[in-house]
Amino acid sequence: MSTKSEMSFWDHLEVLRWMLIRVLAVWTVCMLLGFVFVPYLFEQVVMAPCRDDFFLYQLIKQTAARSWIVPDFMETSFHVEVVNIRLASQFFIHMTLSCWLALLVTFPYLVYEIWRFVCPALYEREKRGVGAAFLFGTLMFFLGCFVGYGLVFPMTLRFLYTYELSPSITNQLSLDSYMDNFLTLIFLMGIIFELPLLSALLSKLGILNRSFFHKYRRHAILVLLIVSAVITPSSDPFTLMLVFMPIYVLWELSALLVRPASDVADSARDPESFSS
Repeated sequence: MSTKSEMSFWDHLEVLRWMLIRVLAVWTVCMLLGFVFVPYLFEQVVMAPCRDDFFLYQLIKQTAARSWIVPDFMETSFHVEVVNIRLASQFFIHMTLSCWLALLVTFPYLVYEIWRFVCPALYEREKRGVGAAFLFGTLMFFLGCFVGYGLVFPMTLRFLYTYELSPSITNQLSLDSYMDNFLTLIFLMGIIFELPLLSALLSKLGILNRSFFHKYRRHAILVLLIVSAVITPSSDPFTLMLVFMPIYVLWELSALLVRPASDVADSARDPESFSS
């Protein structure tokens, strides 16, 4: 076992305190640096889905030239006018983006610090498993954020902004509304992409096995279609499938990462197999 298992409660708190101090210090430095670069990133990254030259729109236009399944609203030119209706919104969004950018940049370091904190209390074979889980979870979180930014948010924005209840109504998108949806959808996708890691952990605990995914696959497809429709409320199948497919791939990846039912039963009978 580790040396940390011989430490007192107060020693643990002292180690935890210094870990939090280091993380907070790194996050503060990144936030201050981020404050300088946020105006450039805001224009080139955050506002990019508002313009017709966004990479996803260009890719879909190229697809539309060779396919009939692309919806009509994706083939027209697109530009969003974002307006500010509150005096202090731009300043507070500048601060908020600096904080979120710092959190995003320091996330791998945060995971590393957590790993350093728990590592001494683990067996060698447990260290390998937990270390791989931390790395896999970090990569999946960033992949989910990228899917949210590059796919889910642009499709949601484009459909809802071009949707017309009446031709007499002119759409105007406020800065606060734009940023709320932007941050919510991106980080929501980052969390959703942790599903395979959660499934693997539940399998380690003997709660979940592969037969669950086989038994409820059809139910899962229906639920995931509903979730995709809620995330991107479009009536065309093309937009729906663009959102549905990454989430369904997560379901299948989760099924691959969990143990078969027989292995889970053996693990429950043998406690030492939990860490293998």
